[in-house]
Amino acid sequence: MKLICSKSNLLSGVQIVSKAVPNKTTMSILECILIDATGRNIKLIANDMELGIETIIEGDIVEKGQIALDAKIFLDIVRKLPDNQVVLETDKSFKTNIVCEKAKFTIIGKSGEDFSYLPSIEKIDHIIISQFTLKEVVRQTIFSISDNDNNKLMTGELFDINGDTLKVVSLDGHRISIRKIGLKNSYPSKKVVVPGKTLNEISKILSGDADKDVSIFFTGKHIVFEFDKTTVVSRLIEGEYFRIDQMLSSDYETKVTIHKREFLECIDRATLLVKEGDKKPIIINITDGVLELKINSTIGSMNEEIDITKQGKDLMIGFNPKFMIDALRVIDDELIDVYLVNPKAPCFIKDATENYIYLILPVNFTTVN
Repeated sequence: MKLICSKSNLLSGVQIVSKAVPNKTTMSILECILIDATGRNIKLIANDMELGIETIIEGDIVEKGQIALDAKIFLDIVRKLPDNQVVLETDKSFKTNIVCEKAKFTIIGKSGEDFSYLPSIEKIDHIIISQFTLKEVVRQTIFSISDNDNNKLMTGELFDINGDTLKVVSLDGHRISIRKIGLKNSYPSKKVVVPGKTLNEISKILSGDADKDVSIFFTGKHIVFEFDKTTVVSRLIEGEYFRIDQMLSSDYETKVTIHKREFLECIDRATLLVKEGDKKPIIINITDGVLELKINSTIGSMNEEIDITKQGKDLMIGFNPKFMIDALRVIDDELIDVYLVNPKAPCFIKDATENYIYLILPVNFTTVN
């Protein structure tokens, strides 16, 4: 096999597919990137058997063939090549020469025949969404998935399609994040749970261009994302997702309207007095026209007042500051509405049309403080 392409094209492709290379595996072939030039295009592929990524790069195929190269070594080499034309050539013993200007590397690859290609997916059931929207909806929900494999469903996000609406939900047992977005077309109802790892990696690859679309295909066990010249195939998480509608309530005793940035910056300042791993809550005291935020820790104490508009009862409630910060950071509105019932019940941050809903469980500060 012999290929000629620019360093920038090669690097971009290698960086994209590297996101599907596992950190630890007992199968050394999975630590490789497959360069497949057996057809008309130069394809780069990586696959950890849960997540697979394939991308096409521009370049000239002088001699057809394929080779599997160690992903880490290959990426490190390509990253440090001069910004010029790269010639990549392999022989029958899988010895691979990578030449760019006066730099020449020789590494030993593996047979491409041992590599696991992406599963063949029947592309029938699908939706179309802009790259910008998908990237945003992941950013606004991904922080509240669980990183604990004890409950696999919590490590993924629910994609709930109903007509021309896509609802994305994540939860970790302490909070729930919900984003609803309108789709350009109407589609049959469908619910799937997509691994958080897949969504994290896709959001890094997406350009975020509002004029470019992503086609998302569904089967019983897989989800496929197609955009630009890249295909991402992921296994779905099996099982029925939690019935979150039972956790959402429109009842409230107190409603606070507050400037988001001011609230976020105030909580951020309070966390200066919280050591990493410390579970000290912030205490919020709501009275007419004022929200007082207090924190007491082994380092010191802080309190600050923020002007608000309040409807309903006065209330004092405690929260994990990180959970509140995570939600506030991804809301774009200048003014936000916070709905509360009592010190033991979840609070809701949501807009009037419920395009976003963030539920956060309170902390019992009377025993912690």
